Amino acid sequence: MSKTNQNTNCAASSPRHSPKRPFVLGIETSCDETAAAIVSADRQILSHALISQIDEHIEFGGVVPEIAARSHITYLPWLVQKALDEASMDVGDLDAIAATTGPGLVGGLMVGMLTAKAMAQASDKPFIAVNHLEGHALTARLIDDTAFPFLLLLVSGGHCQLLEVSGVGLYNRLGTTIDDAVGEAFDKTAKLLGLDYPGGPAVEKAAALGNPRRFKLPRPLTSKAGCNFSFSGLKTAVRRIAEDCANKRGALYREDVADICAAFQVAVGDCLIDRTTHAIMQFRENHDEPLPALVVAGGVAANQYLRGRLSTLAREQNFKFVTPPVPLCTDNAAMIAWAGLERFAIDPKLNDKDIACRPRWPLDSHAKGLSGSGKKGAKA
Repeated sequence: MSKTNQNTNCAASSPRHSPKRPFVLGIETSCDETAAAIVSADRQILSHALISQIDEHIEFGGVVPEIAARSHITYLPWLVQKALDEASMDVGDLDAIAATTGPGLVGGLMVGMLTAKAMAQASDKPFIAVNHLEGHALTARLIDDTAFPFLLLLVSGGHCQLLEVSGVGLYNRLGTTIDDAVGEAFDKTAKLLGLDYPGGPAVEKAAALGNPRRFKLPRPLTSKAGCNFSFSGLKTAVRRIAEDCANKRGALYREDVADICAAFQVAVGDCLIDRTTHAIMQFRENHDEPLPALVVAGGVAANQYLRGRLSTLAREQNFKFVTPPVPLCTDNAAMIAWAGLERFAIDPKLNDKDIACRPRWPLDSHAKGLSGSGKKGAKA
């Protein structure tokens, strides 16, 4: 188990010793990160305690839901107390308690939600159900006070979407992936090439040593109108190139892996730039903003190469570029606390005590899923 305790004030805009109410405790357990954080109304992260489960899952090459849920049960009570202690608070000092209620792995979601509900009921505080994707979406307002409306590129292991964000709860999806999410493509590529888990950082590290021009990879959908993504064909092309190299040379050598990763990363960047450029054009048609923001959020936003290319695009298109610091790109509880605080500020009487977990929970409830839905609801 990799244990990391974060007390991150990178978002603070006022002195650490004078936070302003309300104070919200956020809990995040949607996948393989267990986290608790307290955030104040003036954008201070008063505490942030997090435990990563990478060591628990690395031998399986991916997240095992049952193992993740058991780890959440083990460590969440300790992390909540750690967050309270670091903020020099007790539960009575809080104004509300928020938890990720979807989308995500249902076992993990249940652990965080039930813990938060129990704390809220015992302390007579409101419980706020937070959409994990909304946590990512609103992080820009925690770190930068980004004004609505803004254009959001949400890129993570489970999601790849472009959305117009007009307010809290007001999302218009312009495009999404028709198959794999970009983070999923990174993870699968890493696994194909025998790299460590998690795949995103491993591919980025290998790509830094490679020649991106050695291999030619496709750029799916870049010749098409619209803002949808596709990464399944890119992943398949990586597998074919890797197999071809191994067959010709008797093995897949380190320089082969580095060159494939470099080519893959550039291809992903080309796809993101093309689709985001289309979204920028649509955003301009719908909003007359002199300097709107392009917000890039989610775990893949931690990739420095992709950050650089998207930052350049924003500058060329006269958009302000906003992306969280790396610790707030990946799953964290500060974003959940902040999203809960934003909702609480709109409705101080809000209490989601009767809401159940939602393994699927689209941000834009009006958008039609491209890959169907089932008993769990529409896919995100």
